[in-house]
Amino acid sequence: MKATLRVGNCSGFYGDRFSAMREMLEGGELDVLTGDYLAELTMLILGKDTMKDPSLGYARTFVRQVEENLGLALEKGVRIVSNAGGLNPAGLAERLREVSTGLGLDVAIAHVEGDDLRARAGELGLDGALTANAYLGGFGIAAALDAGAQIVVTGRVTDASVVLGPAAHHFGWGLTDYDQLAGAVVAGHVIECGTQACGGNFSGFRDLARQGHFNSPIGFPIAEIAADGSSVITKRGETGGAVTVDTVTAQLVYEIQSTRYLGPDVTTLLNSIELRQEAADRVAITGVRGEAPPATLKVCVNELGGWRNSVEFVLTGLETETKADWVREQMNAALAVDPPSTVHWSGTTRPHQDADTEEAASILLRCTVKDSKPGPVGKPFTSAAVELALASYPGFTMTGPPSAAAPYGLYRPAYVARDAVVQTVVHADGRREAITEPSVFSEGGAEATDPIGLRPSPFPAPHDALTRRMPLGTFVHARSGDKGGDANLGLWVAKGEAIPEELYLARVNWLAKLITPAKVRELVPEAAGLPIEVYLLPNLGGVNVVIHGLLGDGVASSVRFDPQAKGLGEWVRSRMVNVDERLLARREDIG
Repeated sequence: MKATLRVGNCSGFYGDRFSAMREMLEGGELDVLTGDYLAELTMLILGKDTMKDPSLGYARTFVRQVEENLGLALEKGVRIVSNAGGLNPAGLAERLREVSTGLGLDVAIAHVEGDDLRARAGELGLDGALTANAYLGGFGIAAALDAGAQIVVTGRVTDASVVLGPAAHHFGWGLTDYDQLAGAVVAGHVIECGTQACGGNFSGFRDLARQGHFNSPIGFPIAEIAADGSSVITKRGETGGAVTVDTVTAQLVYEIQSTRYLGPDVTTLLNSIELRQEAADRVAITGVRGEAPPATLKVCVNELGGWRNSVEFVLTGLETETKADWVREQMNAALAVDPPSTVHWSGTTRPHQDADTEEAASILLRCTVKDSKPGPVGKPFTSAAVELALASYPGFTMTGPPSAAAPYGLYRPAYVARDAVVQTVVHADGRREAITEPSVFSEGGAEATDPIGLRPSPFPAPHDALTRRMPLGTFVHARSGDKGGDANLGLWVAKGEAIPEELYLARVNWLAKLITPAKVRELVPEAAGLPIEVYLLPNLGGVNVVIHGLLGDGVASSVRFDPQAKGLGEWVRSRMVNVDERLLARREDIG
């Protein structure tokens, strides 16, 4: 047995860089190549696919990737593990067998099923579900690899399971090896979103660009996992981007909730994680602790919510607020005959004064409508907008022609007892194997931690401390995203600068004291009245914020400008806060 298992990633979502599979296979030694193709929205998209053709429901681009690279993977002895099966892992496995036969190759292909609960939605209290998929763990994958599978495809396993499964197989971990399993979960969580761990979507991108890290396309990450569950995150040296403590932290705080990361195989204690820059593009992850998993499994439920449509009006020059009031009145009057159940208007701001370009002198006003039937949001809505073209505010125009009404989905999480789900491996020879479930469970739920572990600031702030009004992002990084209808916001103090440890700790203490639910509501006025939770992650030098309900019923239904909260972190970094001037020592000019 090799002392270290090298697991690479080639996909962070359905639509990621197609060439990544070949890049990773050609780029060096790997034992396993994984790909994450699923998200809550993706399950809805695949559900709509199956409504048109029941033989679909899987990530079709994965088939073409495997077709182009299967020979190379076999030549290099790399096993492929992916959740690209979506709603139809059996169909994907069969399609891959057809591909391998067409290539003249003999490949052992297995799949994992049992997550799809659509047929039993009524008895499980999931009425109305278009898709209902339990999040499975990694031991089904491990069993398939134990039996010699060279390709394993799954339905809705957790994103980290495609890494945990190969690690459990390689090292022989059991159901109660919680620390090792938790370490694999952390490694899997870091590499699951592809290039994000290597500098993609990173708030410190400017420093990396100055150092020449973006002269080539950003590379995909590799996790070198050890028998004790510790790991090193790295990448191929010739690829762009960088693997640093900050880029790894950015992924660790992405789309999490509390400090207890609940999974089907293990509860991972995120506040136990320790990071260390071991060398260039090598970040060690150690100290990860785990506990028994919860007694229930989370289920991703998507329902058809109705029909929606939208138009965007362009308002240019002077009196934009008055122009917006007028077109709103006109549209509302036109829609009054058969009004949609929901009519939502975006807010407006004043454009730049004396702007040098017409675009800078303009703002957008968006009207979004929803209804349970397509009629009210179809032709009556689009006609109402078009017929105003010569009868409304001066300079009337829209960003594009109106479109037909489109269906939208609603996401909601649900939970089922473990005995309601039977994780099953269908091996390459057709043999079916039910996977043994854990028998010991954690009673603890998602709970906050207090500031214990944060050292007292060496820069206490007396009442007469000199403060400066500056953007929060002066020395704070951010990464944000969606968890259904909740927005996740991770904030942490940058370690990229060569600053004294005591100054770094002072900044961490300052951030931990600053970010409270009340402060979050001040920084994000749209969160007023919403439940907010703040969790401290002292080992990562930051906090994680969960804003419940900010995204409504999830990305497919949201009418927000940023429906997945991807830009929320950058907005918060731009907000002004009072900073003790002594915390600004050695800060880099952000101008």
